[in-house]
Amino acid sequence: MFAKHFSGSKLNSRSWNILFALPWLFNLVLVLLTMCGANILWTIGNASSRYSRGPLFSLFSNLNLFYYFVPVVAILYLIFTRTGAERKTLYITLGFSIIPALGVFIYTMWISVDAIYPFQPCCFFIGVMFAYILLLSEVHKERENENIRLIQEAKAAKQLADLMGSVGALLTNMPAMSFSKDAKTGEYLACNQAFAEYAHKESPEGVVGLTDHEIFDQATADHFVEDDKKAIAMKEPYIFFEDVPDAAGLPRSLQTTKLTFNDTSGRLCLLGMCVDVTEISKAKEAEAEARTKQHELDEKLALHEKLLAQEKSREQQMRLITALASDYWSVYYIDLDLDDGECYQSHSGISGGFRVGDKFKYLSAVTAYAKQYICEPYLEEFLDFIQPQHIKEGLKDQRVISYTYMVKRGGKEMYETVRFAGVRHPEDRDDQLVHAVSACFTDTDAETRKSLEQSQALSDALTAAKQASKAKTTFLSNMSHEIRTPMNAIIGLNNIALHDEEVNEKSKDYFMKIDASAKHLLSIINDILDMSRIESGRMVIKNEEFSFSRTLEQVNTIISGQCRDKGLHYECRINGKIDDFYVGDDMKLRQVMINILGNAVKFTEPGGSVTFTIEEGQRFDKKATLRFTIKDTGIGMSKEYLPHIFDAFSQEVSSYSNALGSTGLGMAITKNIVELMNGHIDVESEKGVGSTFIVTLTLGESDHVESNSEETTIDPHKMAVLVIDDDPIALEHAKITLSKVKINCETALSGKEAVDMIQIRHARNDDYHLILVDWKMPEMDGIETTRAIRKIVGDHTPIIILTSYSWDDIADEAKKAGVDSFVAKPLFAGNVMDEFKAAFKAKNEILLASKADLKGRRILLAEDVAINAEIMLMILTSEEMKVDVAENGQIALDKFKDNPIGYYDAILMDMRMPVMDGLEATRKIRSLDREDSKTIPIIALTANAFDEDVQRSLQAGLNAHLSKPVDAKALFETLETLIPY
Repeated sequence: MFAKHFSGSKLNSRSWNILFALPWLFNLVLVLLTMCGANILWTIGNASSRYSRGPLFSLFSNLNLFYYFVPVVAILYLIFTRTGAERKTLYITLGFSIIPALGVFIYTMWISVDAIYPFQPCCFFIGVMFAYILLLSEVHKERENENIRLIQEAKAAKQLADLMGSVGALLTNMPAMSFSKDAKTGEYLACNQAFAEYAHKESPEGVVGLTDHEIFDQATADHFVEDDKKAIAMKEPYIFFEDVPDAAGLPRSLQTTKLTFNDTSGRLCLLGMCVDVTEISKAKEAEAEARTKQHELDEKLALHEKLLAQEKSREQQMRLITALASDYWSVYYIDLDLDDGECYQSHSGISGGFRVGDKFKYLSAVTAYAKQYICEPYLEEFLDFIQPQHIKEGLKDQRVISYTYMVKRGGKEMYETVRFAGVRHPEDRDDQLVHAVSACFTDTDAETRKSLEQSQALSDALTAAKQASKAKTTFLSNMSHEIRTPMNAIIGLNNIALHDEEVNEKSKDYFMKIDASAKHLLSIINDILDMSRIESGRMVIKNEEFSFSRTLEQVNTIISGQCRDKGLHYECRINGKIDDFYVGDDMKLRQVMINILGNAVKFTEPGGSVTFTIEEGQRFDKKATLRFTIKDTGIGMSKEYLPHIFDAFSQEVSSYSNALGSTGLGMAITKNIVELMNGHIDVESEKGVGSTFIVTLTLGESDHVESNSEETTIDPHKMAVLVIDDDPIALEHAKITLSKVKINCETALSGKEAVDMIQIRHARNDDYHLILVDWKMPEMDGIETTRAIRKIVGDHTPIIILTSYSWDDIADEAKKAGVDSFVAKPLFAGNVMDEFKAAFKAKNEILLASKADLKGRRILLAEDVAINAEIMLMILTSEEMKVDVAENGQIALDKFKDNPIGYYDAILMDMRMPVMDGLEATRKIRSLDREDSKTIPIIALTANAFDEDVQRSLQAGLNAHLSKPVDAKALFETLETLIPY
């Protein structure tokens, strides 16, 4: 009965009353009995002792445990209940049932409190009644909620019926085929008679409840289902055209609209409307076919008109060709793509040639003509010129292309010209190419011969001018050399004499005057050479980073000294901000400033002033504009002379200029240098008042950040310099000159001697920091010596050529040989240091980029002394190199042979070892027939440090010679240099 009563998903109100009324009435009766029994026991028992009440009292008390029955019933019913409402009610019941149960438990535990014992049943009864009242209230509330829900469901059902009735009425009254579907199941909910007929049903009721697959064939039904999915996925109406058959398989053309909506129950539905456009489609197809036919007819008419126009144009072209052909021997029409030609005017000078109207194959016909008549020197070039592809390429950029050649007909040589012109211009075609041309041949013998005569005359004049210029340049260069060579001796010997302690003061005064005159004469020679370079276009402006502040310092040192000696006030001002570094030619810039400032000093009387102002103008595209203003209070110039101030050899007052030692070339050279630096120079002057020169030029911006690294790197005291010259006087002069900047140098009288010295130092890893080489020397000149040096030291050591000649002619060859720069004789320490700093900076950058990484490199160490091998092993492994040790030369040779090519990166070879010494081991390694035997670096480690020992090492094939005890830094530098990076 219990199972029967609690089975099912829902209970009615009466069942709920029976379920809760019976247990609670039973509980009420039980409470009353408990109260009566408790009071009876109270009156007859001993109130002072809880144990005197006996078993009867325990029986009545334990009967109250029946209250636990109600929570157990509620829990069991929860197991068989499905609806949320019933669960909610039972949760409340469970809560109210626990209250009296807890009361019974407390009541039983407090039974010993005699003072309140008679009142406990009453309190408990009141609690039970209160719980029961609350429970009934909740049941009543739940019943009211259930009634409200039923009423709402009834209203919703009525609204749904009304909606379906309205949707049905709407669909029935629509002229197009209309229907509605359940979007989830695909079942038709309603449709009109038109759609029922499409589905081949007698009425809409025959469609309702069916799906597409139950009405139409498989393919049509799948098509409808796929369209339904698209419509459901879209937010807006889905409108499309489709060709689908009806339920009987008859073809139909439909314009369909599908959209989604929700009915009152929240169900997603699909509304569809189909308009049969079968007849409309047929009409449109017929209309389109008519339009197509009309379009074809219009095109044919247009084509006919176009052909008529073309024919008319062709006739006009023919008349024009006939009119223009009077200037040509023959005219042809050539289709370059088809290789077809047609003769419009025949060649009168050719017997058996084409006649007007003849058609021919272009390339073969013209080639045959060329081979028969064109002279041999022109034949190959003519055949290349007439190729169709060459003609197309030539006419891409020109309207007419032509070629003049010589022919021989009837024993007579004459010139004729062929001209090709496009029938249509390239810009008139989509591919921008000419495909058809007119080929015209004309007699140009007279004009060509005249032009050749004129060209020959111009060529002869140009050749003569070049020869004259070359002769002039050669003369100036030779004269410069002839003058500079004795000047070199004069300045050198004079310099030596000035430093001779035995020379008296009077003689020193003479020597100082000789020195001043010699330097003045040298400046004149330099001016002449500069002018020669400018006129021949061989003066080059360098574009390198330089320190503007140092350049300005050098200029101020020279000019301020001259002003001090002459009694002039000199002031150099900088307006605004000037960068420390720019990109340009600092030597040429210094020459410009010294030329103008030197003239200002020269032409200003004692007591006057010279002001030099520098300011920066606008910047644009990484370029900076600098303005130099030189103002003096000198003798000035007349307005008549100002236009000629920059002319070569120009002087306003020759006597005054000669008295001051002027050649008249300085300003001409200055102007040309300024213009080569993309600048200009302006001058203002007034006789007796003074002159103002304004130089404006452009230099590149530099990102250089000034540091002292260069100054600390180049220490003259630590520099090793070698000077090579076959002139002992020049070598002595070089020593004295370089000693002024505290540089001690070694000298060599020939290239061969220098090569031997360099080879020995290189083997010791102690290369020269700078090598100065004279250009003109017997046996080995400067360039040949440079090549030999480069084979030994590589690109690391700067090499500077010393010469009395102009080095323009040998600059390219010298650069290829390895020369870094050039310095003119006689030698000046400042020039050498400037060139050396520039070369040293570049060499350091190359050296840093070309050093090998020693980490992980494998080294073969040949060393017979165990302690030495251990020390070397510690040194090498400190740089994470891998080391194999061989106890003698034979073992080293065997290890090298037994390992694959490239296994070892370098060999460190002791010279004195048992079995086989280092020299013999090196020779045998070098003689092996394997790829790396000739290239692997082999470095000598030996206590033999004499030059002859180094020579023997080099002759045996070693690359370097390091003396023991080995300096770790020198060893690492040698390995970094010799191991390929």
